[in-house]
Amino acid sequence: MDLHCHGALGHSFDDADVTRVTAAVAFHREHGSDGVMLSLVSAPIERLVHRLAELRRILPDVPGAVGVHLEGPFLATDRCGAHDPRALTPPTTEAVHTLLAAGDGILRQVTIAPELPGALAAVRAFTDAGVVVAVGHTEASYAEALAAFDSGARLLTHAFNAMAGLHHRHPGPVGAALDREHVVLELIADGVHVHPTLIRTLFDAAPGRVALVTDAMSATGLGDGTFTLGGRAVEVTDGRPVLRGTDTLAGSTLTLDRAVEVCLRAGVPEGAVRAAISTVPAGVLAGDRG
Repeated sequence: MDLHCHGALGHSFDDADVTRVTAAVAFHREHGSDGVMLSLVSAPIERLVHRLAELRRILPDVPGAVGVHLEGPFLATDRCGAHDPRALTPPTTEAVHTLLAAGDGILRQVTIAPELPGALAAVRAFTDAGVVVAVGHTEASYAEALAAFDSGARLLTHAFNAMAGLHHRHPGPVGAALDREHVVLELIADGVHVHPTLIRTLFDAAPGRVALVTDAMSATGLGDGTFTLGGRAVEVTDGRPVLRGTDTLAGSTLTLDRAVEVCLRAGVPEGAVRAAISTVPAGVLAGDRG
């Protein structure tokens, strides 16, 4: 189960038709992901509404697609990474209810920066509607992230990335997630996003609460070259995608089977790795942790 995936084989879940969405999901299924959460990058609300309507028609015909994850547009500008900052917006009541209505039946997950105005109310609204809320792409302090988790958020979007680090006096969102037993921490184990020592440390610090994700973008499976993510140009060199002209990572070209190999090489016990691609992410969607 991959809770965070943007596409493959040149196909992005932001705009691909049913044939291309099916091909991208099938590629990931061939590389270890029985279930794939289709992640969309930040875009204007009206564009997301249109895409959610399209995906409501598409998803029933895509084997292995488990739903949609909105990775934005409720993100912090200074931590938006490869997302287009012009597409970001606060999580107003109107925006939240508009997206819930558009995503009825398929919207399973949303990432929110909890320090934004209205964020905690949005966390509660999405949670009450049965949507998993993840904290991510955020400048949140430990206390702000903790408030989101105590309001119903139960996932941390790609731990360590697009947020403050685990500082010894300011533990930030990672520290807050570690302090709440109901929270699962996503991890991109590609050997680029997180150092092997911290991969091993996170598994030790949060046993049974790490979910491996790919955060794979459309370039996955195609090697190096120039691609796009949310309309922004991405250069892939030696499998490492960055926004063109910058050193900002733009997702990954990871597959779940390779993430398993990276974790095993980092010294994570096999049983913990198996749980991180199966029972842990499945439990997030099932609401096992309350």
